[in-house]
Amino acid sequence: MSLSIVILAAGKGTRMRSDLPKVLQPLAHKPLLGYVIDASMSFKPKELVVVYGYGGDLVKKTFPSPHIQWVEQKEQLGTGHAVQQAAPLIKDEGNTLILYGDVPLIDQKTIERLVIKGQKNLAVLTYSKKDPKGYGRIVRKDDRIQKIVEEKDCDESQKNIKEINTGIMCAPNHLLKNWLKRLTNQNVQKEYYLTDIVGLSIEDNIEVLSESADNEVSITGINSKSELANMERDYQLMTAKTLMDQGVTIIDPSRIDIRGEVTAGKDVTIDVGCIFEGKVALGNHVKVAAYSHIKDSIIGDHSSIEPYSHIDESKVGSHCRIGPFARLRPGTKLQSHVHIGNFVEIKNSEINDHTNINHLSYVGDSLVGKSVNIGAGTITCNYDGANKHPTTIEDDVFIGSNTALVAPVKIGKGATIAAGSTITKDAPPGDLTVARSKQTSISGWTKPTKNKET
Repeated sequence: MSLSIVILAAGKGTRMRSDLPKVLQPLAHKPLLGYVIDASMSFKPKELVVVYGYGGDLVKKTFPSPHIQWVEQKEQLGTGHAVQQAAPLIKDEGNTLILYGDVPLIDQKTIERLVIKGQKNLAVLTYSKKDPKGYGRIVRKDDRIQKIVEEKDCDESQKNIKEINTGIMCAPNHLLKNWLKRLTNQNVQKEYYLTDIVGLSIEDNIEVLSESADNEVSITGINSKSELANMERDYQLMTAKTLMDQGVTIIDPSRIDIRGEVTAGKDVTIDVGCIFEGKVALGNHVKVAAYSHIKDSIIGDHSSIEPYSHIDESKVGSHCRIGPFARLRPGTKLQSHVHIGNFVEIKNSEINDHTNINHLSYVGDSLVGKSVNIGAGTITCNYDGANKHPTTIEDDVFIGSNTALVAPVKIGKGATIAAGSTITKDAPPGDLTVARSKQTSISGWTKPTKNKET
């Protein structure tokens, strides 16, 4: 049977106190709505309809997929009213799953069970919550659902019910469309409640089925920055647990941030405070030390990332050591057994096997050969104020400390560059090249003294 999915995403999120629409608030650097859309896509729905409202143009621009149909809820008249806006886009055959743009971590297996129950009946997702305050209550008789009562409409006995309505439900399309037409706003809020279709289902002698959520985080909605922060920690712990189940050693799962996708080989260790963004691949026996930040990069087998290192859109080969306090900028490619030391910055460069750049250097737009040693304070002057220029350093070169290589320039194989040189021309292979002023000492020179105050 074909499945349609409707995502309700029209709310402003007043408690967020933000100009950004609630469904675009970031969870692990990804909009809340993005999680729900991705989960929906995994079900391969016949139609995917997103009901938008506040900040609609920005919401639509954020998710330009041709598979999404958008419909606006111009007036905020309740969840039932929101689904009514989507109804014309839903076919008469099949069934419809209703999700929420601010409930990001829905569990796929639970939803699959709900959808099966919603092929012929109305099926609602419930959860038994210790503190149900703020949620609609599931009212049963002889274990059968009779109605869902919103908290503002609950009497004292109904407020003691622990089973709550998550809002997520599934129903046959022809029945859902019929019930939507019959909704009224006869309640305290004067809104069209989607939950009222439960009563309409019973009125039509159609049993209301339920599916229970396995965990609270999967049904939790986000309405404030504090709730968003709590969800962030829940998400990070879930992600960390997945990695640990795969064999990764995480020193403290409560102090890690994964804002994307991390894959890891065997015997990987991640220390505290590390941040991973985008797609990151860690090879076998990789060690990532404390407070390192890795984004969209590949780290090869047996490589070590020392504390406070930043790696962005780079590829690190095997048996490399990076940091501490190193920065690899986009376009960096390190081969095997490369050492990039403290306060070294590499940008858009390839560094070949067994090369050392130990400290306080900048290498940009360069091709560096094998077994090269670059001394402290060396920089490639690759930018002339308008254009970038390349530097080539061939194999077995030794570059002394505090050297400036003014690109475009080439240092030949086996060459030695004397410390303190400013190289503006190609240096020939095997030679020592010195480019600095002659040292002069002036005898009898007297240091200046301060003028006495008058």
